[in-house]
Amino acid sequence: MDFLSTIFYFIVAIFILVTAHELGHFLTAKFFGMRVDKFYIGFDFYNLRLWKKKIGDTEYGIGAFPLGGYVKIAGMVDESLDTGYQKSAPQPWEFRAKPVWQRLIVLAGGVAMNMLLAAAIFIGMASAFGESRTSVINPAYVETGSVYASMGMQTGDRFIAVNGKPVQYWEEVLAPENFAGQTLMYTVIRGSERKTLQAPTDILTRINENQALGIRPLMAPVIDQVLGNQPAAGAGLKPGALITAINDKPVKDWTEVVEIISANPGNAISVAWKYLALPTDGMVDVAKIREFGKLTVSEVVPASTGKIGISLRQTLVIDHRRLNLADATVYGLQQTWNMTVTTVKGFGKILTGAEDFRKSVGGPIKIARIANQSAEQGLSSFMYFLALLSISLAFINILPIPALDGGQFVLNAIEGIIGREIPFQLKMRIQQIGMALLLTLFLFFIINDIINP
Repeated sequence: MDFLSTIFYFIVAIFILVTAHELGHFLTAKFFGMRVDKFYIGFDFYNLRLWKKKIGDTEYGIGAFPLGGYVKIAGMVDESLDTGYQKSAPQPWEFRAKPVWQRLIVLAGGVAMNMLLAAAIFIGMASAFGESRTSVINPAYVETGSVYASMGMQTGDRFIAVNGKPVQYWEEVLAPENFAGQTLMYTVIRGSERKTLQAPTDILTRINENQALGIRPLMAPVIDQVLGNQPAAGAGLKPGALITAINDKPVKDWTEVVEIISANPGNAISVAWKYLALPTDGMVDVAKIREFGKLTVSEVVPASTGKIGISLRQTLVIDHRRLNLADATVYGLQQTWNMTVTTVKGFGKILTGAEDFRKSVGGPIKIARIANQSAEQGLSSFMYFLALLSISLAFINILPIPALDGGQFVLNAIEGIIGREIPFQLKMRIQQIGMALLLTLFLFFIINDIINP
């Protein structure tokens, strides 16, 4: 089932991103009077397709290979490597017959549409969900073996500054642009001490190795509900209880409680807890007041499912505000800009060797895995992933590599500068080299995803 959901969300993600990208080329081409022969989502190698329909001059279809898509514009050297149009003089509806500035706009249309998609997602999410920020009053929970643990950060530390700049929220602490810089310094409060911790220059590589950030706001294990006829209720645990230790092992975060309980189905465990909550119905219960702060140790036997019948209380300090359309638009555009800068800087660190190329990049297998993981965390997480991937797709496509939009953009710009067309055979050879390069990179990414999951 996990495999099927991974495939499903990968196809959904690729379908949305490719449709947006190719629609950018399609709309700009049609706007300038160019004939579009094909609009395909997915590749139809060997004429393998799931659906096709011709409307006007354009054949619309869904190819059987969901790893991209293409728009075939008449009179343009593209992925199809079609040379038939060279046998006749340029026609008014062909790409090659249009002014250079129009051709450049068409070539940039896909990238522009991917950026617009990312902005639309960020704006839509801000309008629908508002803006939530988690205060740094909430201390950190640091996972064992994470890059943050190796830096010397400990559970219970409270952030006060990043690179010397004071922070109020966790979103500022973990902002993606922080990881794209050359240096990353955290200032934290530990007890009454102030400490400055240096992140390694290859922090992104290390995070990718662990497939997790390894740090988040600590969620104190306070019980919200105790289900009737369950082990916890039978042992006397109550809503409002703070679990402090299990089997004499101190616990600070809810995940620690879940891990220990899940690992002991059918085995008796001792749960140490303090009753923290006072009545809220106006009735004062003297017995409960006496219990306040008193340490109690209860023996609980988890069910065969590894559960005892308790649920978590939300204890994080979170500031939330609704955003009107204007504020959401500003917020969404800022997010788009920040993520674009982060993406560019991130690629820069990879190219300069600051980050491990093999462990920092991902191919279709890794993208599929992340798509599924983000979808499991909810709609907002999946949409956020789509926005980030859309920005990455835009950046990659604008690189001046033959066979990509950026490579085509450079060739057409050169034609505009020199005032004449580059010899057709030369353009075809450049396109062929570019296609071979892309196929080689594609195979490398697949192998790399398998070796570095």
